[in-house]
Amino acid sequence: MKIADLKGEQSRVDVEGEITEKGDVRNVNLRAGGTSNVADCTIRDESGSIKLTLWGEQINSVDVGDRVRIENGYTKAFRGEVQLNIGRYGKLVKVT
Repeated sequence: MKIADLKGEQSRVDVEGEITEKGDVRNVNLRAGGTSNVADCTIRDESGSIKLTLWGEQINSVDVGDRVRIENGYTKAFRGEVQLNIGRYGKLVKVT
């Protein structure tokens, strides 16, 4: 699937692209209790770019310039912007 084809509220999303930006890590309170680290990245392919949210250990597993594949991710519209999430059942894979 191409990034330009992504819309809000999609599931079972598989995309591949390059990490072009990586934001600062911040600590957030979870609805279920506790806290977690989160960081926003931008992933780009030849069709466009989208914000990708990384949680916990995912944050340190990629850097700007890395090519990655998101398997079984999902999209969500947040504050008027479509964002890509990996979620509990998704997978972040570095492509070499």
